[in-house]
Amino acid sequence: MAKVSIGLRGWRFDEEEIISEDGELKPLEEIPEEPRERLVRLVGLVEEPCDVCYLEYGEEEVHRSKEAEIVYGEPGGEVLLCPDHEPDFIYWFREAGGSDHKGSQEFGDRFHEWVAAGNEAPDGYASVEHVEEDPDGLPDLPDQHEIQKRLEEDFEGDRIDIRALAGEKPAEDAEDDRLTEEELSDSDVDLSTEYPSNR
Repeated sequence: MAKVSIGLRGWRFDEEEIISEDGELKPLEEIPEEPRERLVRLVGLVEEPCDVCYLEYGEEEVHRSKEAEIVYGEPGGEVLLCPDHEPDFIYWFREAGGSDHKGSQEFGDRFHEWVAAGNEAPDGYASVEHVEEDPDGLPDLPDQHEIQKRLEEDFEGDRIDIRALAGEKPAEDAEDDRLTEEELSDSDVDLSTEYPSNR
């Protein structure tokens, strides 16, 4: 089974799990949970700045940061890197205790702390050689709106009882507490408002 990277190098996927026979990205519901989680996370990471550049320049001069091309770590605790700063990460991981945090959600935070303390790889420290056999033969990642649309297509929400989650027993007359359609339409709540979904 071939391994492929999509969007950013580093996270590798089994091609058969994510790409259909016609060379397109499979529908999300057909992709196993772990690669699906990574793909959905990748959508928000593509075009983000390199973490080391960002730490160097900050939000005020984020335009000076190089765009990330590489991702390491687990979703939510990942590290984004440009090729110039990948050796710093490799050195940290191999030589400075970074591997101790492998698989943890604090992985990215520990690397950021190491960089913020002024650490870097020694001059000439080798990076990882990435081999790209056919980068143009891979499908493009859908954008955030397309991913959201795909996630919502077959979603049927479940009613959640907040009182039960809080450990309270629902009152016998709990049904009476619910707003009627008429009460809701008379309220000031605007249910037609669209809120930003990319935060």
